[in-house]
Amino acid sequence: MNFNATLIGQMITFGLLVLFTMKYVWPPIIQAMQERQKRIADGLASAERGVREQELAKVKAAQMLKEAKQQAAEIVAQAHKRANEIIEQSKQEARVEGDRQLHAAKAEIEQEVNRAREPVSYTHLDVYKRQTGAMRGE
Repeated sequence: MNFNATLIGQMITFGLLVLFTMKYVWPPIIQAMQERQKRIADGLASAERGVREQELAKVKAAQMLKEAKQQAAEIVAQAHKRANEIIEQSKQEARVEGDRQLHAAKAEIEQEVNRAREPVSYTHLDVYKRQTGAMRGE
C-alpha cells in the first residue's frame, strides 16, 4: 500500500465525515446551544426585571408607609381635638350645672331664712302685744 494513497483515502474519509457532521450533526448542536443561550439571556433579563420590580415595590411600600403614618397622625390629631372639644363641653355643662345648683341652693336658703323669720316675727308680735297690753294694763 502506498503511503500517499492511504493519506488521500484518509483525507477523503475525513472530508466526508466533516460534510456529514456539518450537514446532520452540527445544526442540532448549534440549535440546542442557541436555545440554551436564549434561555440564559431570558433568565438574566427576568432577574433584572425582578430586581427593578423589587426596588419599585420597596419605594412604593415606603411611600405607602409614609402615607399611613401621615394618616395616623391626622387621626390622632383629630382625636385630640375632639377630646379637647368634649372636655370643654363637659366643663361648660359642669359650669351651667354648678350655677343651676348654686341658684337652687340660694333659693332654698332664702326659703329657709323666710320660714325661720316667720315664727320669729310672730313671736316678736306676741311679745310686743303682751308688753303693750301690760303697759295698758290689760
